[in-house]
Amino acid sequence: MVILGIDPGLTQTGYGLINVSSNKPVLVDFGIIKPPNTQFPLSERLRVIHYDVIEIIKKYKPAVLSIEEIFYGKNVRSTIMLSHARAVALLAGSNYDLPIYEYSARKVKQSIAGNGNAKKEQLQFMVKSILKMNDLPKPFDASDALSIALCHFQQSTLLREK
Repeated sequence: MVILGIDPGLTQTGYGLINVSSNKPVLVDFGIIKPPNTQFPLSERLRVIHYDVIEIIKKYKPAVLSIEEIFYGKNVRSTIMLSHARAVALLAGSNYDLPIYEYSARKVKQSIAGNGNAKKEQLQFMVKSILKMNDLPKPFDASDALSIALCHFQQSTLLREK
């Protein structure tokens, strides 16, 4: 089963794919979607994110999409802008009838690093270790997306064991 993890963002949207075989996660691919810079209209940047997520879905045929929940920060404008990027990624998954699972940043960090307040570097190191990668997955948006996919794998494994 292939799991697609998405770390949404308007400047960079991270994606990470793992394949679960014999109850072990294996790295498939990871990277970032980089829409045009802020000089371009919001609609154009969102179109790029939506299109690229669809292309990833068509290429890898994931069974499920896991995505980070919205983090409500002090900057309302940033939260709203992030919501746009998240919405087009959700729409892409929905267009392909993918089950969608949402996880808070704290839940992802707790699941992968054992600490809900883990730093990005700790998460990145754990992703490298769990997936037996030679190098740290970079940039952070991509390693975060892999950690979201791994979180879904771990949460679904826990549910099956109960």
